[in-house]
Amino acid sequence: MDIHLPPDGFAGPVKRSITIAGHQTSISLEPVFWAALEGAAKAMSLPLSALVAEIDAVRVSHADPANLASALRTWLFTRP
Repeated sequence: MDIHLPPDGFAGPVKRSITIAGHQTSISLEPVFWAALEGAAKAMSLPLSALVAEIDAVRVSHADPANLASALRTWLFTRP
């Protein structure tokens, strides 16, 4: 197995504030996840906050929902 350092190195979470349903919330994600979310939002012609709000709405509709950061990471890895 040949494991390499990512081009930008290993980076810890970066906290951002996003408005969801009219209130501010802070989300901590690694830069690679922020970049992937921004790319997905752009591909879907949505503002980043709108995409996060839609994912959050689906997340809270389930019994025992995961935290928002986990839901965002999972959505990124499982979207078509």
